[in-house]
Amino acid sequence: MKVLVTGGAGFIGSHLAEALVKKNHEVVVLDNLEPRVHPDHRPPRFGGEVRFVEGDTRDKEAWERALEGVDVVFHEAAYQDYMPDYSKFFHTNVVGTALLFEVIRERKYSVRKVIVASSQAVYGEGQYDCTAHGRVLPAARPRDQLTRGDWEVRCPLCHEHLRPRPLEEAYPNPFNQYALSKFSQELTALRLGQLLGIPTVSLRYSITQGPRQSPFNAYSGVCRIFTLRLLNNQPPVIYENGKQLRDYVHVSDVVAANLFALENERCNFEAFNVGGGVGVTVLEYAQLLARVLGRNIAPVVPGKFRVGDNRHSVSSIEKLKALGWSPSKRLGDIMHDYVNWLRNSGIQGEFYLKADQDMERSGVVCTVS
Repeated sequence: MKVLVTGGAGFIGSHLAEALVKKNHEVVVLDNLEPRVHPDHRPPRFGGEVRFVEGDTRDKEAWERALEGVDVVFHEAAYQDYMPDYSKFFHTNVVGTALLFEVIRERKYSVRKVIVASSQAVYGEGQYDCTAHGRVLPAARPRDQLTRGDWEVRCPLCHEHLRPRPLEEAYPNPFNQYALSKFSQELTALRLGQLLGIPTVSLRYSITQGPRQSPFNAYSGVCRIFTLRLLNNQPPVIYENGKQLRDYVHVSDVVAANLFALENERCNFEAFNVGGGVGVTVLEYAQLLARVLGRNIAPVVPGKFRVGDNRHSVSSIEKLKALGWSPSKRLGDIMHDYVNWLRNSGIQGEFYLKADQDMERSGVVCTVS
């Protein structure tokens, strides 16, 4: 088959492109080589026959060049950040996806399947249980609550603390700019796919980590930020109180989920979580990473928070597991693989310093009063 991977020069996309080459597919990569991720403006070496198309998914002509003769599209390209350039999230993630289907229809391209990379972020503040009121889908925590250092999510009815539930696919509740754009992207892809009769799948990734996760974009991604700080003998800086829960998935398991969705018709027109399924606090994460790196450096908790962060996010992966996929790597494997890749890459630098300054200057990172 001829397969297009958008964002194929990036972290997840490059691994996916390589896996498709190994399965003897003809692979096309469309990528705009975003400077925050690719400061040298060069695509990776894929280790096989890959046609590279430099272009932006917001550009209709780029889609027209990349889609010709393609059977399957893996749409990995996205804008992900914490900066308040709100419109860029929607132009890239939503309008770009609409253009994909628009071009398929106009050019009558015979695309047989589209698999879209979505995000755990679509769940917003998450899913919780209240002892008095049952399941709750809370709004984002108010800024005045966070400035008081009151971190836990409260029931909107009785104001008691809530207990987090595993995130289930049926209850998206996005709030920040990235989450809103990714859920809008999902709806666009799944509904337009149905309209055009093109089987479409949305995969909601948990925090994906592993080799090639670019250290240059230090605005998001706890693995690269904490690793860079520890390698420079600086402590990881933890927002809130560090007890927030997250789950992590190895990039190889994400690739396997994409290939599974390609081959399994039961996935068509559905959204699935792709995660590790195990909750880990940010403090536990920082401590384990320090041990992996051999650094006796404790994290610091300076009483800061990042606007738009949710409190707890641990995805239920039962829906996709019931069809036959499951993760194979644990958190320690993820850390070892990333650290070994970063050390062998020769990449060095304190990229997080500028990111910290930018986020504080723009009001994305705030301090408890």
